[in-house]
Parts: sequence; structure tokens; C-alpha cells
Amino acid sequence: QVQLVESGGGLVQAGGSLRLSCAASGRTFSTYRLGWFRQHPGKEREFVAAIKRSGSDTYYSDSVKGRFTISRDDAKNTVYLQMNSLNAEDTAVYFCAADSRLVGSRMYAYSYEYWGMGTQVTVSS
Repeated sequence: QVQLVESGGGLVQAGGSLRLSCAASGRTFSTYRLGWFRQHPGKEREFVAAIKRSGSDTYYSDSVKGRFTISRDDAKNTVYLQMNSLNAEDTAVYFCAADSRLVGSRMYAYSYEYWGMGTQVTVSS
């Protein structure tokens, strides 16, 4: 079992930045692929970013590419999401996710085994 806890959300003005963190329990963190998803009110959870187990490759949705950066620190059992140039459309609850099975596309929520409870990000215009 892996427990994930997000932090770093909050209220920020448009054009500003936030860094989300997701701390994981367990000793096998490095064996998990990791992802960030977000959910707007009344909508399904959508893919934001993902990072491979090695950390060598990262993936982003078109809506955040060039503005967000995902990274991982396996020594700290933590994955990060640096968010720059935020706009009102980025307002959502952000979730981190982990998966060790490596079955299914990293862009789909059903591919991930474990989820955090989420952290609210609100961007004021």
C-alpha cells in the first residue's frame, strides 16, 4: 500500500506560480510511475502530467505544456508539480497518483493504483 498526501495548493493571482508536493509512504517509491491529475467542478478527472519511474521522461497535457513541470525526488518519496503562468482555467482540485503495474496509458486515471485526497488550487483573475 502507498499513501499519498498532496500539499501546496491555495489561492494565487493569474500569472502567478505555485508548487504542489505529494509525499508518499512506503519504501518502493522509485518503482512507481507518478502522475498529476485535476478535476474541475462537475467534470471528470483529467490528466495533467506524468513522470516515468526513472524520471528520465515527462509527459504533459497540451493545456499545461510549457507552463507546468513535474519532477520527482525518490530520496524524499516526493513528486512535485511546478505551475507557472497560472490562469483561471487552472482552478481545480489537483490529485497525485502512483502506479506500479505499468498497465494502461499514463494519461488515464484508471491506470493508477493509488491516489491522494487532492489539494485545491484557485486562480483569481
